[in-house]
Amino acid sequence: MSEYLSDHVHLSDDGTAVIILDQTQLPNRTEYLTLRTAKQMFDAIQSLQVRGAPCIGICAAYDLYVLAQRIPDTASAEEFMSKLNEQANYLASSRPTAVNLRWALDRMLDTAKAHAADTDRLTALHSECIAIHKEDIAMCRSIAEYGLSLISDGDGILTHCNAGPLATSRYGTALGPLFLGKERGMNFHVFSDETRPLLQGARLTSYELSRGGIDVTLICDNMASIVMKNGWVQACFVGCDRVAANGDAANKIGTSGVAILAKHYGIPFYVLGPTSTIDISCATGDDIPIELRDPNEIREKFYAEPMALPEVNCYNPAFDVTDHTLISGIITEYGICRAPYTESLRAVFDRKNAGIPFETPEKGGN
Repeated sequence: MSEYLSDHVHLSDDGTAVIILDQTQLPNRTEYLTLRTAKQMFDAIQSLQVRGAPCIGICAAYDLYVLAQRIPDTASAEEFMSKLNEQANYLASSRPTAVNLRWALDRMLDTAKAHAADTDRLTALHSECIAIHKEDIAMCRSIAEYGLSLISDGDGILTHCNAGPLATSRYGTALGPLFLGKERGMNFHVFSDETRPLLQGARLTSYELSRGGIDVTLICDNMASIVMKNGWVQACFVGCDRVAANGDAANKIGTSGVAILAKHYGIPFYVLGPTSTIDISCATGDDIPIELRDPNEIREKFYAEPMALPEVNCYNPAFDVTDHTLISGIITEYGICRAPYTESLRAVFDRKNAGIPFETPEKGGN
């Protein structure tokens, strides 16, 4: 894996700030931002300077550790937790759909609560945010192995949005099998949907794949049908921002349409993500909050001048929900879940809650 595929979110050398690669500047510029204040951290997440459900969680964990350092050492355990909860709730409000954000913040808060009265409470928080990052790397590798077992050398893969290393760590989720396969001498041809309205597929996925030496063709979102009809696609791999207990999956807007097309053409459609993205407390996709973004992202973003009149109404949901009946499998670090998802996802969580570690398969691919 190339160096550019890692360390796009990390602590500064002195541990007092969070360094992120500004994904809004890609692919034309490589710029890093230093986040020191809660406002900077909130804005970075909300504006998608840092993005991708697992990556947001990693960043949020680092953020909370840095913000914990701003609380005076003399603060009592109660004062410490009160201030930290306030900061966590503020960060969580930046993007409501991605469950990893709240998951990582809650995990950091649990650690803080357990050590709030200790003199080494900051040390405990530092260890926890590092652990969250390292665990994501291991989970992505396992997901990549399981995903690779579903495809063959030479296959055409269609993906939507960006679920590569930039959205996670190292291998990524939906793109992980492709990078892992490339390491093993396998070749794939990837069709990358541009992904409206923020063009993550164009700006990020095609960038990552091209830089990683993987054959990629960028297509507009409304071209997915024709490449499927032409027989150029053998599988669809997408990431996810939240998966409900019944297998309904929220991902970047347009994913549901890809799944419907895949069903029509008889192409398997897979959702890849770590168990931290699965929300067992959320019964169905109807319970997933859908983030609505600034209408101007449709009207004028990326254009030299507006492409619609100012008075034209714009509807700009960031995500849609793919019905579980359209999903061929949900690939987690614990393995490949199949329908009925209410049973297979619960079985995964039973293993996880029992403390049974996931085991990365020895070698994927056909």
